[in-house]
Amino acid sequence: MGRFILDSDAALALFAGLARETVEVAAFAFLDGDRRLLGMRHTRSTLRDAADVPIRAVASDALAFGAAAVLMAHNHPSGDPAPTQADHEVTRRLARALEALDVELLDHLVIAHGSMTSFRALGLL
Repeated sequence: MGRFILDSDAALALFAGLARETVEVAAFAFLDGDRRLLGMRHTRSTLRDAADVPIRAVASDALAFGAAAVLMAHNHPSGDPAPTQADHEVTRRLARALEALDVELLDHLVIAHGSMTSFRALGLL
């Protein structure tokens, strides 16, 4: 794909479409060691306010792409980009699973109507 994800502006541009979703959608960008985009996965929730995060599938995709890092994002249709307790827990679980594979979880972005919260910026990763 050739696109580099080197800063928060590039990450927000990559995931900006999530803000328009009416249910929670989780998206995962798989990156090589130079932060070049290798591929993506999106999962759409069947619920309005809970993102489905298929940790095993994300780990499997990271291995299949040969990814060095994963960037996760999901939307909050409510418009509030503040991470929930469930967001914190899934981030910890995903980071641990990827770490066991020597893949870094770069960030988890929560996107809502033009605003964004970064787990990395909050010191949570």
